[in-house]
Amino acid sequence: MSQNPVQLIEPRRHGDARGWFTEVYSEKTFDALGITCRFVQDNHSLSAPAFTLRGLHFQTPPHGQDKLVRCIRGSIFDVAVDVRRTSPTFGQWVGATLSAENGHQLFVPVGFAHGFLTLEADCEVSYKVSDLYAPECDGGVRWDSVGIDWPMPAGTQPELSPKDVKLPSLADFDSPFPYDGRPLLPLA
Repeated sequence: MSQNPVQLIEPRRHGDARGWFTEVYSEKTFDALGITCRFVQDNHSLSAPAFTLRGLHFQTPPHGQDKLVRCIRGSIFDVAVDVRRTSPTFGQWVGATLSAENGHQLFVPVGFAHGFLTLEADCEVSYKVSDLYAPECDGGVRWDSVGIDWPMPAGTQPELSPKDVKLPSLADFDSPFPYDGRPLLPLA
């Protein structure tokens, strides 16, 4: 069982002259990693401009969502922020570059805000979630209220949705997520 609630997953690619094959999800493999949620929906997004920022989002209980995120075209900087009340790592974040080229995935459990920044134009992101979309549980915190070191050129402002501009700061967020005893650790 993993000691870190957020996990960077690096699926093996089996390649030859034709290209490669990878197993994106296997219940058996993920169970061995301590990821035992049941995924019920797949989502897919396209972000046309470079430096589009989506997030930081979550769904609150009773419809919290575990997410398994991967970039299938282009590259993104993917981030998870600990928003579990009483967590010793509350407000801390981890991030990783996910790309079509590296095939890495980020598992983001319930209790973490999730967001990503596109690092180039025309990025496509695909992610599995463990609960259906519930608009009454939709929430988030502002992208610039956490201290994330977003990899943007100096002076660049990200492309944001009107919804994301209006999100509250982390300091104004009253978390409904309980702490499960696992501190957020750096990604391997």
